[in-house]
Amino acid sequence: MTRQDRTQNLPQPFDAAFLADPWRGYARLREAAPVHRIALPDGSPVWLVLREADVRAWIADPRLSVNKARSGVGYKGFSLPPALDANLLNIDPEDHLRLRRLISQGFTPRRVEALGGLVQAAADRLADGLAADVDAHGSADLVTAFSNPLPLVVIGDLLGVPEADRRPFSEWVGTMLMPEHPGQVVEAIGRVHRFLEELVAARRAAPGDDLLSDLIAARDEGDRLSEDELVSLAFLILMAGSENAQHLISGGLLTLLQHPEQLAAVRAEPELLPGAVEELLRYALPNQMAIRRFPVEPVEIGGVTVPAGDTVMLCLASAHRDPERYPEPDRFDIRRADKAHLALGQGIHYCLGAPLARMEIRIALATLLDRFPDLELAVPAGELQWRTSFRSRALRALPVRGTGRRGR
Repeated sequence: MTRQDRTQNLPQPFDAAFLADPWRGYARLREAAPVHRIALPDGSPVWLVLREADVRAWIADPRLSVNKARSGVGYKGFSLPPALDANLLNIDPEDHLRLRRLISQGFTPRRVEALGGLVQAAADRLADGLAADVDAHGSADLVTAFSNPLPLVVIGDLLGVPEADRRPFSEWVGTMLMPEHPGQVVEAIGRVHRFLEELVAARRAAPGDDLLSDLIAARDEGDRLSEDELVSLAFLILMAGSENAQHLISGGLLTLLQHPEQLAAVRAEPELLPGAVEELLRYALPNQMAIRRFPVEPVEIGGVTVPAGDTVMLCLASAHRDPERYPEPDRFDIRRADKAHLALGQGIHYCLGAPLARMEIRIALATLLDRFPDLELAVPAGELQWRTSFRSRALRALPVRGTGRRGR
């Protein structure tokens, strides 16, 4: 079969049919060629990299820059004000390492371990509310009642965000990432920007025992980061620390409910849960792509020469279902031997909050499975609604029902 034969009648990324089952579309594209020149929904040209070996190799290669100043043509990502843009996702090694060292104090093993009690207490409290909703109405939305608020409690406490402000921030970020129409993006970015500047001003006036107060002190006393970097770090921690965990909890539970034999195994042997979390990070990751990158020089990826300044999208969703790396990649298997995935990044861009994210997902699922021994979907899976884009795929709601046990 020639390349022309393989590339005929390929799916069109990212129309509605493609986004309804993106893994099938990525598989067809990957079988035709490891790299494709495509257009994003706004018409921006990008190079889409699909093979796991290529994604893994290039996600940490310094020849692909995340700095927008390196961009020539194509997709550059969100158009953000400097006070949101100067974060670790847009900065190359020199400044990246400086900022990473400052922020790493909030995610030391000791500090993450100390948060375990907070995560469990919040999970128990939310499970109580979920059980009460189910008792009162026969079913409840797990996204609203449990998976969305849990990470907000944790990251909000870590940064010292007032409780009343946490849900609005989460809603603005969700709108920014997956808007109903383009005009919502500008409005959501403006709200996030104003909120964070006000939060920094409030913490500067009244410091507390939280990570944001520590970063403000590093800015004001040691002059180790700029004001834009300070606000941008707060933005990144709040966004990444809430958005990803929220979707992984709801999507992870749905995946377990759809695989009853795997669910039964986790219930019977709770020690399997950490391995199940790793498989969920591979199988049900909401992020479809790694952050966009720009070659600093012409590079060859998958037999294709990509010019300097073009936009490269490394497709995590495709990489995690590549049969060259994972046998039967579309099968969810909590006992899968190869647990290496790219969900939390690689190299310099490995997620600082990875231990916290893993702990949150594990405690959330363990609490739900313990408190609701007969938990099930309250609607057919085909009726579930999704928020989809080329960047992400997440549940709008997850109606569930079941008999809740009394809390701790």
